[in-house]
Amino acid sequence: MARPGARLAPVAALGLLLGVVVALSMLPGGPVRLGGRHGEVAVGEARVGGPFELVDHTGSRVTDADFRGRILLVFFGFSRSRDVTPAALQVMAAATEMLGAEGDRVALLLVTVDPEHDTPERLAAFRRSFHPRLVGLTGSAAEIRAIAKAYHVHIRREAGAAPPDDATLEHTTLVYLMDQTGRYVDHFPHVSPAREIAAAIGRLLR
Repeated sequence: MARPGARLAPVAALGLLLGVVVALSMLPGGPVRLGGRHGEVAVGEARVGGPFELVDHTGSRVTDADFRGRILLVFFGFSRSRDVTPAALQVMAAATEMLGAEGDRVALLLVTVDPEHDTPERLAAFRRSFHPRLVGLTGSAAEIRAIAKAYHVHIRREAGAAPPDDATLEHTTLVYLMDQTGRYVDHFPHVSPAREIAAAIGRLLR
C-alpha cells in the first residue's frame, strides 16, 4: 500500500511546475519566452507596447506612427539617474554603432519616468551625451502612466524622496526591441552586452 506522502508527491510537483509557468508568463514577453531565450519557442504573441502620443526633446508632439519603418530600442529612465539610465543608453548606442550604416534604420527612444522634471529642454541637453539618434520622450503624468502600462513597466517613487535618483525612483530596467511595424520582438537587461542587442537587430534588418 502506498504511503500518503508518496501519493501527494506527484501532485506537489505538478503544482510547483504550474506555479513556475504562471510566474514566467507574467514577465514582459513571457508567453513568447517560455522554454527558450529570444523567442526560441513561440506559444503566443506578447502584448508589449502599442499606440502612444508624447512630446519629444524638441517640444513636438509625436506618436508611435512617426517611427514606423524603423527598428526601435526603447528604454524607460530619467535624466537625474546616476547609473542605470546612462548605462542603458550607452549599451543602446554601442549596439547601433556596431551595425555601421545599417544603424541609421534604428531609433533609440528614452521615455522618461520622471515627467515632472524631465521637460523637453532637459531631455534635449541630456541626450547629447549619448547618441544623435536618441529621442527623449516626455508628457503628462497620465501619458507616461499609459505607455508604462503598455510596456509592463513598473515605476515607484520613494515617499518623501527629493530629488529622485536611482535609489529613490525605482523602475523596470529593460531595453525593449520593437520591429519596423511597432511589434514587440524581445527585451534585454540594461547591462546586456551591446553585441547581443546588435545581433538581434541584425536579424530584423535581413
